[in-house]
Amino acid sequence: MSRLTTARQQNTPSFISGKKRVQKKWLHASLGIFTLITIPFSHATTNGDELVTTAQDQKHLVVTIYNDNLALIKDTRQLILDRARNNLAWREVSAQIRPETALLRNLTAPTGFHLLEQNFDFDLLTPRKLLEKHVGKAVTVVRTHPTTGEETKENATILSVNEGVILKFDDRIENNPPGRIVFPGVPENLRDRPTLLISLISPSQGKHNLELSYLTEGLSWHADYVAALNEDDSHLDLNGLVTLTNQSGVTYPQAELQLVAGDVHRVQPARRLTRKTMAMAAEAIDAAQMKEESLFEYHLYTLQRPTTLADNQTKQVALMSAANIAVSKEYVLQGGDYYYTGMYTAIGQKLKTSVLVRFLNKGAGLGIPLPKGIIRVYKKDTQGNSQFIGEDQIDHTPRNEQVRLKLGNAFDVTADKVQTDFQQIAGTLRHTSIYETAYQITLRNAKKETITVHVREPIPGDWAVLSESSPHTKLSAGMAEWQIAVPAESEATLNYRVRVNY
Repeated sequence: MSRLTTARQQNTPSFISGKKRVQKKWLHASLGIFTLITIPFSHATTNGDELVTTAQDQKHLVVTIYNDNLALIKDTRQLILDRARNNLAWREVSAQIRPETALLRNLTAPTGFHLLEQNFDFDLLTPRKLLEKHVGKAVTVVRTHPTTGEETKENATILSVNEGVILKFDDRIENNPPGRIVFPGVPENLRDRPTLLISLISPSQGKHNLELSYLTEGLSWHADYVAALNEDDSHLDLNGLVTLTNQSGVTYPQAELQLVAGDVHRVQPARRLTRKTMAMAAEAIDAAQMKEESLFEYHLYTLQRPTTLADNQTKQVALMSAANIAVSKEYVLQGGDYYYTGMYTAIGQKLKTSVLVRFLNKGAGLGIPLPKGIIRVYKKDTQGNSQFIGEDQIDHTPRNEQVRLKLGNAFDVTADKVQTDFQQIAGTLRHTSIYETAYQITLRNAKKETITVHVREPIPGDWAVLSESSPHTKLSAGMAEWQIAVPAESEATLNYRVRVNY
């Protein structure tokens, strides 16, 4: 194990000038075998060797994330290029990059700069992959005597790695032999991290600022809101957070973060790169309100300072904050359209009424387009402890639009509904029919204050209210609403008759 520790301490930088160096690593294979490998790293030279660039060369990084698992990366790095042809290995790109979208620009000398070829190597170095790439090739098996500690070496050929390792020695074949396997090297197309290989022509030798932009999956964001309702349910405080998730396979250090809210049309690629999802750690940071601006038919939110998006991490940053927002509370009893063309002996008893709160996206702290997300509402009890009272999802909400949140069903407000009459005036089942039907709705209020219940009935076909105990409002072509005041600890009754041409 001391050799393992020593080998890890010998890691060399991935960007090295001068002669080739050798980096040694000890890898533990899933088959219980320790594997010694050697990985050559080198700076570009005139003989066609690779110029390796990593995040250490970054000068500017912009990450623009869209709602639907899509992000635009703009990665600017400063490199020393040779005049004429260079073979560039651009490491630490997203493992879920869409290679066909990659675009490399020379910001220092755009004239005379040409891209010849690019390839994306996503076959990553793992103990399993190393074994698979050496099937049919010679390796060395090293065994240690359990008593003397003496090591012996024996040459073998890997025949198969399916459900175990099968090795062919000079005089036998063994399955999962004891010891460790020493490989002669790493195949050229096997990388320790996702790498974009680029062949280019540089017009001059020296320092150049290169910008690589590409689209990638594995990055997403959504808005989360937390609302605190006051004691009499008349006002609330609202805080918006942006939840970022990075499962792209790479970390984006000190990135300029931008978020696009809106439904961007995408043509789904025929082939997608997949990556195993790992457990994510959560991190919340305190940030100033994000700057908002219009972008085409969408809205762009920019974080006012750089932030790091670590791989397999969920992070939250502040979006907006508003206090003392005026709200109104509604009790809604929602009916159904199916019982207007037939006879029903009973429709329902102790029907639940929904509780909704509404507020206008306008005023101090509000008035910015709210990205779609979930608003979770809390309220303090008599002891001052915040309690969760419900949540609802909102769509993208422009300025000056109403926000309506359904928080649940009222415990103390119930209703009984019965059909008091039904007649088929004309028609048959296969032809236009005319129905008359009457209903009685009894609303009960066990609360200690008077409330108003909005009774909403979707009515099919051409309809007209023939009689009613309270006036209705026609909300739409197929929706009638009655607003019924129900006294405290009492009840109120709504009676109405409807004719339907259906």
